[in-house]
Amino acid sequence: MLQIRRSEDRGRVELDWLDTKHSFSFGSYHDPEHMGFRALRVINEDRIAPASGFDNHSHQDMEILTYVLEGALEHRDSLGSGSVIRPGDIQRMSAGTGVQHSERNPSDKDEVKLLQIWIMPEHRGAVPSYEERHFEAEERTGKLRLVASQNGREGSVRIDADVSLYAGLFALGNRADLAIGADRYVWVQVISGTVDVEVVGGITRLNKGDGAAISDESHVGFETIQESEILVFDLA
Repeated sequence: MLQIRRSEDRGRVELDWLDTKHSFSFGSYHDPEHMGFRALRVINEDRIAPASGFDNHSHQDMEILTYVLEGALEHRDSLGSGSVIRPGDIQRMSAGTGVQHSERNPSDKDEVKLLQIWIMPEHRGAVPSYEERHFEAEERTGKLRLVASQNGREGSVRIDADVSLYAGLFALGNRADLAIGADRYVWVQVISGTVDVEVVGGITRLNKGDGAAISDESHVGFETIQESEILVFDLA
C-alpha cells in the first residue's frame, strides 16, 4: 500500500528570512492526519535567506538529521561542536537530555536550502552527541547509499532508532530497488526530479517535494523519469 503526500499539500510558513514546507505537523502548522510516520516525526524543507537563520534554541530526546541541498549551513551547539556543512554532508545531533544549538546561513548573498529531519529515539534521557559525515556524489549516484543507520554500518552516521536512511542521485532512466523486511515500512521523499515508485499494487509517479508512505509491501522499485535526488527511509 502506498499513500502519497503531495508537495503542494504540505504545510508552509513564510517569513522574511525563512520559507519552510512541512511534510508533518510542526510548530504553528498542525494537521492531525499528518503527525509523522512510524519513528519519522519531521521532514522540513527549509530555505534560509543570506546572513540569517535559527538563533540559539534547545531540543530534547530527538534524533535530528540535517541534509543540505544547496549552499552552506553553519552549526554551533552547547556540546562544543561547530562546523559549516554543505551538499553531500549529513549531520546528526542526538538531543538526549538536552542540547542548545544555532543554525545560520553564513553567506551574505546566497540562500541555503536543506532538509531537517527528526526521528524519535529508542531511548530517552541519553547523553547528547554530535556526528557528521560527507558522502561524495559518486557514492550516491545511480544507487541508494546508506547515510544513517542504528549501528552506523557502511560508514553511515549512527542514530538511536531502528531506521536506515538511504540517499540517491539518479540520471534519466536509472532504476533502484529496495527489499522491505517483514514488519518494516518505507517513506520516500523526492528532493528533485520525477520518480516512478513501483509496488505490488502498481506504479505511482512522484514529483519534486512529494513524499509517500509504503506499508505491507516486500519490495519497492524506483525508476527516474528525469534526473532526480531522493531519500528513502526504512523504518521499524
